[in-house]
Amino acid sequence: MAANRRNGTVAPEPALVGLLAASRGHPRTVLPTVASVVTTVAALYFGREVFLPIAVALLLTFAIAPVVSWLKRLGVPRVAAVIASVAGAFAALSLFSFIVATQVSDLAQNITIYQYNILTKVRAMKETGLGGGIISQVSSVIERVGQEIDRQEPQLPSAAEQPKRDPIPVEVVSHEKPLEVLQNLIGPMISPLSSAGLVIIVVIFMLMEREDLRDRFIRLVGYGDLHRTTQALQDAGKRVGQYLLMQLVVNAIYAVPITIGLWVLGIPNALLWGLLALALRFVPYIGPIIGALLPLFLALAVAPGWSLLLWTAALFIIVELVTGNVIEPWLYGSHTGLSPLAIIVAAIFWTWLWGPIGLVLSTPLTVCLVVLGRHVPQFEFLDVLFGNEPVLEPHARLYQRLLAGDPEEATDHAEEMLEDKYLFEFYGKVAIPALLLGEQDRERGVMDEEQRRQVADSALTLVANLDDSAQQEAGEEEDQEAEKAAQGQPAEKKLEDSSGGADEEVDLPDGLGIAVLCAGGRGELDDAAAAMLAQVLEVQGAEATRASFAELEPSAIHRLDLSALDCVAIGFLNRQSAQHARFMVRRLKRLKAKLRVGIVFWSEVGNTDEAAAAELAGTLNADFVAFGMVDAVTGALSRKAAVALKPAHRRRQPARRKQLQAAE
Repeated sequence: MAANRRNGTVAPEPALVGLLAASRGHPRTVLPTVASVVTTVAALYFGREVFLPIAVALLLTFAIAPVVSWLKRLGVPRVAAVIASVAGAFAALSLFSFIVATQVSDLAQNITIYQYNILTKVRAMKETGLGGGIISQVSSVIERVGQEIDRQEPQLPSAAEQPKRDPIPVEVVSHEKPLEVLQNLIGPMISPLSSAGLVIIVVIFMLMEREDLRDRFIRLVGYGDLHRTTQALQDAGKRVGQYLLMQLVVNAIYAVPITIGLWVLGIPNALLWGLLALALRFVPYIGPIIGALLPLFLALAVAPGWSLLLWTAALFIIVELVTGNVIEPWLYGSHTGLSPLAIIVAAIFWTWLWGPIGLVLSTPLTVCLVVLGRHVPQFEFLDVLFGNEPVLEPHARLYQRLLAGDPEEATDHAEEMLEDKYLFEFYGKVAIPALLLGEQDRERGVMDEEQRRQVADSALTLVANLDDSAQQEAGEEEDQEAEKAAQGQPAEKKLEDSSGGADEEVDLPDGLGIAVLCAGGRGELDDAAAAMLAQVLEVQGAEATRASFAELEPSAIHRLDLSALDCVAIGFLNRQSAQHARFMVRRLKRLKAKLRVGIVFWSEVGNTDEAAAAELAGTLNADFVAFGMVDAVTGALSRKAAVALKPAHRRRQPARRKQLQAAE
């Protein structure tokens, strides 16, 4: 039965080389020069007083823009919607800051109360023999601090013992003018207040002129490609806005049980720790740890025992595990598009560049850079460095593992792909293209004989490691065929379209009762491809055996036992093997006239037009010609009669020679 597949075009034999040479081209990622990187980083560092408020305003704009759009849909005018959204956002931030400041002030007044419990625990640890090393030094420091706090001022003689003296008049003299005193009070607050005011103004301006700024940006950087620029802006706004909103929701869900739990346990200022947990969780990885350390230290100081400390630690661990493994994947998963390592590196970089505020802004800023690299070719290196998408295609990744002599990791990747793909699909779209990369390197002369053998041996090991998966798939195929037969339906496999479109239905033939020999054409890499084809044929129920390319040499081909074979499939990764294939077909058909012989020219293009393949098969005197795994399996398991061997064309004898023979 034929397979339903996408039609392509292929030329006759003279254009075969051009067809097989077609491969998917990918532009190389151009890294920026050192000078440009240094210049950019220096500008961000020395101009942080300008860029930092703009960055904060930009991220707040992304976060507030959905609220403005929602108010506009309700009929609120743009100006009112912008002012209401900005006022609400900064009012919430101001309330948050006021509550934190109040709680910190209350905590500072009660620090001395917790001193005795800490000293008691330290002395208990020393008495149990844990007083050496760091604990001894820490306890000494704490005791010295306690003694310094408890130390009283030297007592003066009593009033009865002191001689009576006349009171000395005291006059308070102020050397500072009222204006200077006011300046000393207001001066430290000018810088943060001015920065906050600047941020508010920029946010209002960006929200008011959002469409105009978008059009200006498109005109500046992407007027020639409106589609790509529009997609970049939409992607950036969606990712950053959704990240900030969902992160706020997740952090609030995280902070509520923390606050309630600390209050139930009796930890002082539970509201403070809950708010700090909410804010610090915006800082990737280290934020939750910092938010848990202070309550843990306070739990150590509040109660004389250790149970409160253990309960507090259990509270943070349980809430963090539930939030990280259940709530976050449920709400937004990996919408940031950043790899875990990129988040850590970004946190270090932005902290060094802009301090604590840079640490909080590190993830959303890096998201913007990754979106820029994803849609603008000049910045593609940013997506490669920080994105969470695979930077190597599956076949290139597999070839790299084979080239490194690591078939175990290659097997792991293959088994992951086989959870969603059939074996013939993995071999046809991943493994065979990987071997084609090796053949290209061999043709270019960059792969020596030892490397070629290593790639071939690793590929054969991969095939051997996938035997269990092949047997499991064969068992599933038998169950599926039995179920389909009971329902009167043909068994079909779903083949994922290479373009990412709809799935195609592939109907591979049943190989029960058919014996096929799969052989390599001209080298070790061809042998590895033949082993893959043989394993797929075994899944289809055929009796498949393998032969090396050396066994098809003219001096050794007569030793092959062809008596029980129905078909021989010879595979070539080399794109210029048509003549060699024709000689092999003739040798095999001379040994057994009724033997079906097929030629497979492996190609990344995959299956091709049947008419062109049939024309090329007639030229080679082969029973079938295939360019991909599906057609190779279909041709090898066909039950058609073998094509008869065409007689060889003999040269005509010269006329003079004919005359001499006639005279004799």
